[in-house]
Amino acid sequence: MKSLMKSAVAAFALTTLGFTAASAETRITYKSAKAGSSYYQMGVELAEAMKAGTDGSIIVTIEESQGSVQNVMETKARGGDYVFTTPPALVRLAQQGKAMFENKSDPKFAEIRALFPIPSLTMHFVMSKDSGVTDLAGIEGKTILLGKGSFGATEGEKYLGLFGLADTVKIADAELSNAVAALKNGQIDGFVTAGSWPAPNVIEAAASTPVTVLSMTEAQIAQTKRTTLVIPAGTYAGQDADIQTTSLPVVAYTTTAMDDDTAYELTKTFWESKAKLGGNSPWWNGVNEGLMPTIEGTIHAGAQRYYDEAGIALTDAQK
Repeated sequence: MKSLMKSAVAAFALTTLGFTAASAETRITYKSAKAGSSYYQMGVELAEAMKAGTDGSIIVTIEESQGSVQNVMETKARGGDYVFTTPPALVRLAQQGKAMFENKSDPKFAEIRALFPIPSLTMHFVMSKDSGVTDLAGIEGKTILLGKGSFGATEGEKYLGLFGLADTVKIADAELSNAVAALKNGQIDGFVTAGSWPAPNVIEAAASTPVTVLSMTEAQIAQTKRTTLVIPAGTYAGQDADIQTTSLPVVAYTTTAMDDDTAYELTKTFWESKAKLGGNSPWWNGVNEGLMPTIEGTIHAGAQRYYDEAGIALTDAQK
């Protein structure tokens, strides 16, 4: 009888231990970008970092997205396990009910809270060495591939208009996925792309044919009203000087539905894992405390706790 009782107690203890372990596991859905994109790959890397950095107590599932607008819109129907990425400007527009969010406003947009910055969307104007182009003014009369439907395509078209080049540049009718082959074969003189740096398609282009990634002047950057970003010398093959270009900050967000402890652990684990992330994928090296001022709006209370502990200053608007 005593032996039977001991077995029952042991079984109960194991069951309780298993229940406690299961209860301690927090599951997060992370929605960022289309599968196959650099931002989707970043999500995969973040998921691995969160699992390793929390000893498996936070499990992140990556969910494919059709873009930042969709990510923001889904906050209306999501709970406290939802993390998504978007440029801060879209959160502001959603909360104000403007632009693509006109007549689509929702009280839950006011509950969106920031966690931490991720690699910025960075503009690259990539020209073949054979084109002889060394600055933006030099692309006059050249054939440029912009691609279609992406941020880079829209932004590139905007810049051509701002700099008085729209009527002097021939725009190639092709997809951005064909850019490297078209550049190598001489079908185009250059292409425009936006993504994290180093950008995979720019790495590929520079490795297969001599290229020049153009710098912008301070005056040109001021015209774009975007954030200045410097790509360090040596990032791409044949690049012996820094590249000054523009960027659009991107941030990981959640909502007030997420509890403070989870937001704290996500933020803390991200920053503590960043050096390792950067060692595996260089695009993480572009994320540092200098990007914190690009976060518009309120930072989640749990994340604020980490920043206070780490001595990272926040603006009054972020608190």
